[in-house]
Amino acid sequence: MLIDTYGRVATDLRVSLTDRCNLRCTYCMPEEGLQWLAKPDLLTDDEIVRLVRIAVTRLGITEVRFTGGEPLLRPGLVGIVERCAQLEPRPKMSLTTNGIGLKRTASALKAAGLDRVNVSLDTLRPDVFKTLTRRDRHKDVLEGLEAARDAGLTPVKVNTVLMPGLNDDEAPDLLAWAVENAYELRFIEQMPLDAQHGWKRDGMITAGDILQSLRTRFELTEEGSGERGSAPAERWLVDGGPHRVGVIASVTRPFCSACDRTRLTADGQVRTCLFATEETDLRGALRAAPESSADGSDEAIARMWKQAMWGKKAGSGLDDPSFLQPDRPMSAIGG
Repeated sequence: MLIDTYGRVATDLRVSLTDRCNLRCTYCMPEEGLQWLAKPDLLTDDEIVRLVRIAVTRLGITEVRFTGGEPLLRPGLVGIVERCAQLEPRPKMSLTTNGIGLKRTASALKAAGLDRVNVSLDTLRPDVFKTLTRRDRHKDVLEGLEAARDAGLTPVKVNTVLMPGLNDDEAPDLLAWAVENAYELRFIEQMPLDAQHGWKRDGMITAGDILQSLRTRFELTEEGSGERGSAPAERWLVDGGPHRVGVIASVTRPFCSACDRTRLTADGQVRTCLFATEETDLRGALRAAPESSADGSDEAIARMWKQAMWGKKAGSGLDDPSFLQPDRPMSAIGG
């Protein structure tokens, strides 16, 4: 069990498969990209599967989310999913993606055992998409969403970040589109994920702003804390249901007290929080000693992981006005 000193138990594992991405979203990275991890620094497919196996069979993990960067850029993705689907007990598995490439991979991922996807899409307007992502791939994302829905990777969740002066007027249109296409829309408050440190608290679109905008067109009925559990999104029924909309208010309404996540970076570090400044090196342990030895055994790796999570802090720090984002690029850590 992955328990911390505040009594929280981690059952949800986020696995970053790569730090690379084929978009250059303005709130995530500079136009020229970042200095990517060298291939030898990345976990191999076998190492990823082994760590997921340890997490599932020894540490009580029940859900695994594959992230990036952009996880569809990982050549061995389908094989990783397929091998993890064979674990006992079988974890629920999902994928967070920008949707580019999903059209050609959705069916294979479903066949391999993936349960559902989260797709990032911030706008319905191709010109705004190009401005936000610095790429002309809006059509590819829409086609990827359709492919995921048709393949049965449901519920298909759409993650949206609203930016002042770009797409902050689109919330009602995005919700109407999501309802029409049977997607579950989730708005996410902009967080300090950009390597260029351009995030400003006083310029972000808050959860309150988003809900006020949505209510100009829709009746929203709060689902309630009993339905939410440890999920990061507060959810509302849209016009009485059955469709729902969520808001992840990491900055203005932090939910750290109910956090059930542990994170594995693309280069094999355990992170107790997306915004943690400390990491525990599991890759080094995997490679330093043979699996049959006391130092390299599954038990030894599990013990390191438990120790890392025991020291998890009470909160992310995002509710502190003086918060400064860590220097490590978030693309290697995963959302």
